[in-house]
Amino acid sequence: MSSLAALKPRESFVPAIREDAIPLLEPELRRIAQMLDADAGIHLSMEKTSLVHSRLIKRLKMLKMDSFKKYCNFVDSPDGKTERREMLMSLTTNLTRFFREAHHFEHLVKEALPPLLERAKKGERIRIWSAGCSNGQEPYSIAAIILSLLPEANNYDIKILASDIDCHMIAHGNRGLYAESIIEKMPAELRTKHFELVDTPDGKMYEASHKMKSLISFRELNLNAPRWPMRGKFQIIFCRNVVIYFNLETQVVLWERFKQQLCGPGYLYIGHSERLTGPAVDLFENVATTTYQLTSLK
Repeated sequence: MSSLAALKPRESFVPAIREDAIPLLEPELRRIAQMLDADAGIHLSMEKTSLVHSRLIKRLKMLKMDSFKKYCNFVDSPDGKTERREMLMSLTTNLTRFFREAHHFEHLVKEALPPLLERAKKGERIRIWSAGCSNGQEPYSIAAIILSLLPEANNYDIKILASDIDCHMIAHGNRGLYAESIIEKMPAELRTKHFELVDTPDGKMYEASHKMKSLISFRELNLNAPRWPMRGKFQIIFCRNVVIYFNLETQVVLWERFKQQLCGPGYLYIGHSERLTGPAVDLFENVATTTYQLTSLK
C-alpha cells in the first residue's frame, strides 16, 4: 500500500434506516393524536397507526431521526414549531377532484347562483367560501360555473374565498396548474374554455385562466382557530368532507360558526358522509342532498 493511500481518510458509512425498522408505538401515536387535536381539532383514531407511520416516516428520514419518540420530543419543543406544522399538513387529507359530488353543482346552477348573480348585476356584494379547498379544484369548479352563467362576472363584486390549513395546498391553488389526468375529469366544454395547456418544468400542465384566478383568493386558514379573519358574511359556504375529521365537540362548534358566517337565506354544502349536529340543526333546512339553507338568523 502506498503512503498516499495509507493517509487517505476513509469515507464514513451511514447505514440507511429501513422504514420498517422504526416502529410507531402506541405512546407516540397518542402524543401525535393529542397534538393534532390541540392544533386543529382533528380526531385521530388509534387504528390509524399504518397511515400515520407511512406519512410521517418521510419526515423522520429527512430529519435523520431514528425513532418516533425523538420526533415527538422535537415537534413538541419550541425548536420544532415549523416541523409541527409540517406534521399537521402531512396528516391532513387532501382528496379532491373537479366537480366532486356533482349534485351540489347542479343545485348551484339551478337554485343558488341565478338569483345571486342577478343581485350582483345590480351592484350587490356576492361572496362564496370554499372551506378546506385542498389544491383548488373545488373553488375553480365554482368559478367555472359562475363564468358559465355570467361570462362578465369579473366586472362585478363577486369573490370566492378558498381556504385550507395546508400552505402547500394554498400554493398549488394559487398556481392553478393541474396534470392532464386531473383536468380530464372536468366537462370538456369548461376545460377548453377555462384552462390552457402550458409548458412547465414538470412537463405540460393545464393552467386556470386569468378570469377564473381573479375570482378566487387563496388563504391559509385553520378552521379550529379561535377567530377567523373574515369580516363580511357569505351567501354560500362549501365545507365538504372536512368536518368529518374533527372530533364531535369541534364539529358542533364549527356548524354553529358557519351559521354565523352566512347571511340569510344562505346555503351550506357539506360532504356525503357528514350531517349537521348540535344547535345548528334547528337553524337550517335540508333543501337537497347534503345541501342546507339557513332559515333562522338567531
